Amino acid sequence: MFKALAGRTVIVTGGSKGIGRGIAQRFGAAGLNVLVVARSLADAERVAGEIGPHASGFSADVTQVEDCQAFAAAALERYGRIDVLCANAGIFPAAKLDVMTGADFDLVMNTNMKGTFLSVQAVLGAMKARRWGRIVLTSSITGPVTGFPGWSHYGASKAAQLGFMRTAAIELAPWGITMNAVMPGNIRTEGLDGLGADYIAKMEASIPFKRLGGVEDIANAALFFASEEAGYVTGQGMVIDGGQILPESLGALEEMGSAD
Repeated sequence: MFKALAGRTVIVTGGSKGIGRGIAQRFGAAGLNVLVVARSLADAERVAGEIGPHASGFSADVTQVEDCQAFAAAALERYGRIDVLCANAGIFPAAKLDVMTGADFDLVMNTNMKGTFLSVQAVLGAMKARRWGRIVLTSSITGPVTGFPGWSHYGASKAAQLGFMRTAAIELAPWGITMNAVMPGNIRTEGLDGLGADYIAKMEASIPFKRLGGVEDIANAALFFASEEAGYVTGQGMVIDGGQILPESLGALEEMGSAD
């Protein structure tokens, strides 16, 4: 499945760690040329090295229009085409409302939402020229579906991505370009590990599968959205959370029993 993707080119922003690294590795395994974009060139090149000779790294700050245009130009120069953009770059610093500053809010919105917009805008010329393209945004369940104290700015940015996606998908449809979003729940990444064992245990307790997801779970969904087979799917968000948003309370999970 998805054999038609081999030889095409994907740009993965925020590709040096966590979900982005998982997406870059999965697309590389599917035979795509992969441009791994991160703020640190060394980190981007490290992940590209893990993928193989059909991958390379690039340093860019997605909040800067010149940087986004530069990574698109680099993909065209190195691989001759841009077929897929995985707009994954994002940050999630915690700050509750009584201490959050305007600068805190702007930093998250600029990176997560403005960065998405600028990344998408940078690849449109190449995709429109081929009249084919796949854009996959990394949103979240936090904001569009759920909330968590300290992440009101993060949640706002992730909900904004989906609002942006729905209108952008309409605008891009005449060129054969789709735009969809993966919406991860709690995924085991370096960032989540940093929140501590107690936090992780509480999150696992709220998930019907009693475990966190892996980056490969998100990467596989992104690969589907990027495929030829998903050409009639656009403007959609896919929740990938192990059923986390389904129970109305922890009591519902306590009532489900075990598989023994």
